[in-house]
Amino acid sequence: MTSIYLIRHAEAEGNLYRIAQGQHDSNLTDRGWRQVRALERRFAGVPVDAVYASDLYRTCATASAIYKSHGLTLHRRRDLREIHVGDWEQRTWGEIVRRTPQAMEDFGKRMDRWAIPGAETPGQVLERVRRAVESIAAENPGKTVAVFSHGYAIRLLLANLQGISLRDTGEKSPTGDNTAVSLLEWDGEALRVVFQNDNSHLQTPEFLAGEKVRKRAVALEPGLWFRPLAEKEAPPSILAEAAADPDAPLMLTGFLGEEPVGLLQMDPEEGRIGLIYVRPGCRKRGFGVQLVGQAVQYTRERGGERLTVLLPPESEARAFFLDCGFSPAEEEERALLSKFIGFDPEFLGEP
Repeated sequence: MTSIYLIRHAEAEGNLYRIAQGQHDSNLTDRGWRQVRALERRFAGVPVDAVYASDLYRTCATASAIYKSHGLTLHRRRDLREIHVGDWEQRTWGEIVRRTPQAMEDFGKRMDRWAIPGAETPGQVLERVRRAVESIAAENPGKTVAVFSHGYAIRLLLANLQGISLRDTGEKSPTGDNTAVSLLEWDGEALRVVFQNDNSHLQTPEFLAGEKVRKRAVALEPGLWFRPLAEKEAPPSILAEAAADPDAPLMLTGFLGEEPVGLLQMDPEEGRIGLIYVRPGCRKRGFGVQLVGQAVQYTRERGGERLTVLLPPESEARAFFLDCGFSPAEEEERALLSKFIGFDPEFLGEP
């Protein structure tokens, strides 16, 4: 009997910034790295003979929880990737639900009818991921292996192995948490699910001690969509509230539905943030970090690997930026905070 631990990647930028990652590479968040350490503790005493992962950065980095501690080689496989979401790739979920609300609903609830330009269908994803896992099982008879993949792909496979149709997957097969662990067994002919989506390693006092409460209006709130000031002038009221500079190289207005709730002012060529502002009534809902996510995207697209922000010494915004992974870079008349957004080459490479 071959045992296969099927594991979702740790929290990545798209999960936090409310961006459709698809097959686009993204970094793990600070919380994601804490999940990796929790996963390493969980598997410390579990014999594992081989480790496989999709070739995307977030899965390879998560897989380090097992292959590094067990002294194994990581086998990267493109066929374990997440679904390619075509025109949705790298768009915010807020923009997606605003432009294509029915397709967004089908994506989560009716996989059998979801299809958009340039994307794989859920059926195609299920076929390639199931074939990949069966291939891995056949290559490792009688062994124990760990396979790292993605939330949507894993959800489709687990449902299929339990006889749940694509039509009913949305209702009957939930997405597991980041780093959720499922166990499959292969008898040489068929796969079966022993257990699924176990996140007990994220419920330990050691992990929970570092957790912070996250508030959203609803659990599945899609988040913001953004419009550059150059396309259509942002509402003057929010510009005045934020004391923003309309001549900044980049000014983004963040909208929840049609309501402007925040601003990002920055120079993406330099990765320098001038202002992040969220209206008082919209704070503590994760919108500020979504503005940081836009800063990451715009800077990375231009080849930048670092964000910086210069604050007055007693700025109330300092705690926010530190919570978003910035750290003090140097002390001067104003405090410079910096955040590395590049990819560690240790987890990059061909499959």
